[in-house]
Amino acid sequence: EAALKAGLAVNYGCSNGNCGLCKARVVSGQVKKVRPHDYVLSEAEKRQGYTLLCSHAAVGDLVLEALETGSAGDIPQQQIVARIKALEPLGEDVRLLHLQTPRNNRLRFLAGQSATLSAGEASAQLPIASCPCDDRNLHFHVERDPKDDFARQVFDVLLAGDPVTVFGPWGDFVLRAESPRPILFVASEAGFAPVKGLIEHAMSLDRAELLHLYWHTARPAGHYLINLCRAWADALDNFRYKTVAGGGAGDIVATMAQDHADLAAFDIYLAGSEAFVDGAAKALAQQGFPSAQLVASVA
Repeated sequence: EAALKAGLAVNYGCSNGNCGLCKARVVSGQVKKVRPHDYVLSEAEKRQGYTLLCSHAAVGDLVLEALETGSAGDIPQQQIVARIKALEPLGEDVRLLHLQTPRNNRLRFLAGQSATLSAGEASAQLPIASCPCDDRNLHFHVERDPKDDFARQVFDVLLAGDPVTVFGPWGDFVLRAESPRPILFVASEAGFAPVKGLIEHAMSLDRAELLHLYWHTARPAGHYLINLCRAWADALDNFRYKTVAGGGAGDIVATMAQDHADLAAFDIYLAGSEAFVDGAAKALAQQGFPSAQLVASVA
């Protein structure tokens, strides 16, 4: 739990001492057992100092050797029945769907990934708008859409306590934590959802020299979590943001080029509609931005 809160993608599975995926080697220091577990370590593993991270706590300072997820492909597909903890308006046309998983069956995912949600006969694939540092509480930003059966369920039918099946995670819109470059995040409309997860993950790692968000919407009231952006900017020296209402993808890229003399010095994470993502990618290419430093997601 401490590793997840610190932004580390440690290996784990059941979180209740059954599967053994979280076992790690204690290099120095001591641990104590804090909950029972059914998984049995081999005698060789015990001699080498292995322990189950989910069932032990630190007595003092520790040095641990543990497996860490290197890419989205390292995480298995999971299916979990979660419960709605809250449904809250984030604006006129966006609602927060807050799901909570069972304590012993939490969703393992990387920031920026998506999940398929099912309620009754309706389903939708949506970006996870929260950080893996709290893997029991999953946030999704659902836009009002009368043509979308799942959105109609969220706005008109579902209530706190109702079950929602979560299947996933999906996608490789994930943070390249090993990159030394500062980061520009570009979100259009509810493309802010996966970008929010990435920003929170980058903050937990505390590695980026600069985090700069550009949030575009077609509507003046479309920046539905602007107070959160203000709070980040007030609390952090390395976070800045700029909101843009109206215009297109090319206008956003032009603004970024004015603000930063050398866009190629950054990694850019881009999320929004397919038309917006394609338009921004083309505008960046015209600016000479290296395609290998662009990570994009259609949200």
